[in-house]
Amino acid sequence: MPDELWELFQRVVPAAPTRPQGGGRRRHGDREVLAAIVFVATSGCTWAQLPQCFGPSGPTAHRRFAEWTAARVWAKLYRLVLDEL
Repeated sequence: MPDELWELFQRVVPAAPTRPQGGGRRRHGDREVLAAIVFVATSGCTWAQLPQCFGPSGPTAHRRFAEWTAARVWAKLYRLVLDEL
């Protein structure tokens, strides 16, 4: 993940939700999940075929992709990249 893209992404990604009951597993970092999502989008593999070297599993990456899609992160990022250009 290029640093320039990551800096732009941080400006549009919503804050991680807090778990009211506490505990649970540590949430994967946004940067590693974004790298996994970009890999799936550019390689053509399925979420289930996502290599383990990315950290998050395919279902985790897909779940975060769905969260960010609902929050319109991709549209905001697209607009931000256009504004930067």
